[in-house]
Amino acid sequence: MSEIKPKSTLQDVAAIVSSSLEQAGIAATLSGGAAVSIYSDNQYQSKDLNFVTAAMLADVSPVLGALGFVHTGVPRIAQFSHPLVEWYVEFPATPISFGHLYVTHEQCAIIELPAGRLRIVTPTQSVMDRLAAAISWNDAQSREQAVLVAANQEIDWKELRRWYENEGETDEDFKRFHTAVELARPERNEANPVMSK
Repeated sequence: MSEIKPKSTLQDVAAIVSSSLEQAGIAATLSGGAAVSIYSDNQYQSKDLNFVTAAMLADVSPVLGALGFVHTGVPRIAQFSHPLVEWYVEFPATPISFGHLYVTHEQCAIIELPAGRLRIVTPTQSVMDRLAAAISWNDAQSREQAVLVAANQEIDWKELRRWYENEGETDEDFKRFHTAVELARPERNEANPVMSK
């Protein structure tokens, strides 16, 4: 198994943590800003890796400890830091949700990377996750993160439109987002998505 080193990237650390959790029988899916970092080729840079899981702190602590992480959160907050890298790992509790939509770990994606196997929300789910935050908190930065993912990855626009409707958003809101993505999209010939949808 790969080790975390000073030159490890966010993607490396995420894959190593994900693989180690999976080997320990713990289902945990990367979501939030770290997924945006991966899907935007680090155009957005996250400092935390949020792995959504039903596992308890007592279950994840030995796995993270074996990788060199130290529990730095107060007793009930599952936050871990590592002395060799800048990113910290957190474990928000399940369910995995994007506004009113709930999904299982099995409905998310698995990406095979050199450092290991990474369980992560799909690009479309990542967009929904960031848009849900933008809608709930009226947060422009979360909306910008959603645009970055959609501009750099292939997403399921039909599914996203249904999600907009289910969240009570208007068709105009959806069209404004789609336009923002088209304006932000790199040259189509140069696009190099990590994965589709």
